Amino acid sequence: MDGRSSAVAPGIELSPLAPPANLTAELVRRLAAEIRAGRLKAGDRLPTEQALMRQAGVSRTVVREAVAALRAEGLVLTRQGVGAFVADPALRGQVRIDPAEMRSLKDVLQVIELRIALETEAAGLAAARRDPEALERVLAAAAAFDAAVEAGEAAVTQDLELHRAIFAATGNSFFPRFLEFLGPMLIPRQTVRPQLEEPEARTAYLRRVRDEHARITGAIAQGEAEAARNAMRLHLSASRDRYAALAGRLAARDEAADHA
Repeated sequence: MDGRSSAVAPGIELSPLAPPANLTAELVRRLAAEIRAGRLKAGDRLPTEQALMRQAGVSRTVVREAVAALRAEGLVLTRQGVGAFVADPALRGQVRIDPAEMRSLKDVLQVIELRIALETEAAGLAAARRDPEALERVLAAAAAFDAAVEAGEAAVTQDLELHRAIFAATGNSFFPRFLEFLGPMLIPRQTVRPQLEEPEARTAYLRRVRDEHARITGAIAQGEAEAARNAMRLHLSASRDRYAALAGRLAARDEAADHA
């Protein structure tokens, strides 16, 4: 940091964000654009939480998640009790999984294995530590997912928000940061959607996911840590098995085409 680190950067005024965009992702995009364009320079302090909430028209949760995502990307540094500051460009690094890197279902399966290792424990911690506000967010996210599925939607945004809520409920700020590392690959069906089944089959699949979510959130609501871990492990293992089966079908189709 240089001598300017205590001063809020001048000349930034964000317009309110409008749904149905992913508010956290959109706020990250806008702030990152300010940094990369040089309007926010190394050492500049970001506007305060209250200022960002007012300017962007979002909640404190969205602001905190956006700052955590920027920190995970190496764009900002945070100082306890002081605020978030733009990082030196020489120290920045892109640590999110780039969807362009995910060229095969094998890559997707490897990410799911990574998620099983971490999200299983996250669910258990969420059950043990969630406060009323965190639990309300988890249940609201689950209800939003259910409604989207019944409306025939892909429910990608709602699915992501449920996992965000569970990570936040751990009370450990590093869990949400890891979620940002996974980026879009947290919900792989949005990247492999052209290879999935017809809409009717997709809806049936999402209803199974809804039931799996219900077991996870029910255990979290009851404060049953081991049951939450088991439910999350079964949910992600089922996802892994579904994509493994899909990979097998595609491989068989390609082999048949080669011998046609």
